[in-house]
Amino acid sequence: METIVNILSTRYITHNVKQFRLQKPAGFSFTPGQATELSVNRPGWKDKKNPFTFTSLTDDPYLEFTIKIYPDSDEGVTNQLSKLAVGDELILRDAWGAIEYKGPGYFIAGGAGITPFIAILRYLNKQGKLAGNKLFFSNKTDKDIILADELKSMLGPEAVFLISGQKDSVHDTRRIDETFLKAEVSDFTKHFYVCGPDAMVEQINSILARLGASADLVVFER
Repeated sequence: METIVNILSTRYITHNVKQFRLQKPAGFSFTPGQATELSVNRPGWKDKKNPFTFTSLTDDPYLEFTIKIYPDSDEGVTNQLSKLAVGDELILRDAWGAIEYKGPGYFIAGGAGITPFIAILRYLNKQGKLAGNKLFFSNKTDKDIILADELKSMLGPEAVFLISGQKDSVHDTRRIDETFLKAEVSDFTKHFYVCGPDAMVEQINSILARLGASADLVVFER
């Protein structure tokens, strides 16, 4: 089902990530971790659909999306989104997705792959159920970390930021590889939630399997 919704607010939360809050249709529902497909409601763009993850809570009076903008791609939906303002219209579709919370464990994210985890962590925080969860969040530079302050305020030392492309980073500069996971994961029988670039997800899932994590406990977008 397609619904036309208005943009209520927009703001950049990093140098290239923009947060959009949209009108929420009556009765619209989703599960934290799910996504939808959005299009810009303008001629030539209505059929160009991109998947984006909800970062709002299910009971918020708006729908929120936290979107990495790729300005160099004139044909890209995110570039068009970056040009929109309050009152402009988007086409919203039904929620879908395989990433959902199934129990305490390790969240492993690369770049914009943090977005499905934002709603999940916010929900758990609101419910007082964050205990037993840990986040490993990899980015290229310090300035790329999405919602760093909020993640730290929710998880404290259980939010571990890793930086791969900045030697003078104030954060951990290790990569999330087999050596890292052996050192930092104390229990491979817990759930693992993995989201990021396809190559990263495939590599980490393979490492987790070698280290004894059950395939049934690894949650990712198939």
